[in-house]
Order: sequence, then C-alpha cells, then structure tokens
Amino acid sequence: MTDDSRLLAALAVIQARGAIGERSLIDAVEHADRFVELIPAAADSVVDLGSGGGLPALVIAWRRRDVRVTMIERRATRADLLRRAVISLELGERTEVRNVDAAAACEDSPKSFDVVTARSFGDVRTTTGFTDRLLGDGGIALISEPPTDRSPLWTSVLDDFPGLVDSGVYQGIRRLTRT
Repeated sequence: MTDDSRLLAALAVIQARGAIGERSLIDAVEHADRFVELIPAAADSVVDLGSGGGLPALVIAWRRRDVRVTMIERRATRADLLRRAVISLELGERTEVRNVDAAAACEDSPKSFDVVTARSFGDVRTTTGFTDRLLGDGGIALISEPPTDRSPLWTSVLDDFPGLVDSGVYQGIRRLTRT
C-alpha cells in the first residue's frame, strides 16, 4: 500500500488556501484513484483540464510515476499552489503546471496527449471541445460525472465530434475514446 502522507499534506495546504472544498481529503483521493485506475498501462502523457486544487492530477502523478502529467490552470494563484505541491512531492521531472487557458494549451499541444482528464471543468460541450483538440489518436478522456445520467446529452454533443466515442460511465467517470 502506498504511503499517502506526503500527498495528503500537499493537498491539505491547497485545501487550507481554499482551492479544495471542505470534503475529506481521503475521500477526494479515493475519487481521484478512480481516474488512476482507468488510465491505460501504455499511456505516456496525461493532461488535466482546469486543475484547480490538483484533483485528480496530483494523485495521478503520485500514483503513476511512469506518465508525464500536465496540469492546465488559468488562475495564477492556483497554478502557484500546484507548482508548490509538485515541488514538495518531488514530481517536477515529469509533471508540469501550465498557467494558461485551455484554449492556449490546445494551440500549443494539439492532439498530443494519451489521456485527458477533467473534474468540474465545464459544461459537456466545452469539455468535449477541448478534449477533442488535445486528445491524441487512440487516447481516452476521463471526465467526472454527476450522479444523474447525462447519456442523452453526451450523445447529442458527440454528434458534433465524430472522432470521439462514448465508452460509458464507470464509477462516476465518463470515458470517451478517440477512434
């Protein structure tokens, strides 16, 4: 079993600064572990949209030492908190925090990631649009979903993104694959 004390300490600092809600950090890490579980073994790169307080990106970087993780966060204060966490967790060689808007990341790195993650990022159309622009061939997007079934909405939106296929929801995470 992984010792998460350093991870939890880094997340506690972020939470104390208001970038993570009041919920239990243990529960938050357990939710992020669902993302980790769905990342293919062969994946090399992950981009997290709207990284905010670092969930799930920091957990992915902590658990999957074999992947490069890029966190996209437009708010400078939160990006700074994420950079400090990356340093404290000694993840700097393979983890990058980019203080840019998602649109800028799409311009800089089009279709170049094996995995795109998003948790509380935006509405379905916005999230799908950025996913489509960042996800490479054969990649997978992992998007946190509310408890209500939004499958009809996803079907409607994905009609406009023919390269993406809805692979269903697993433990509250919608999986989109690039064909």
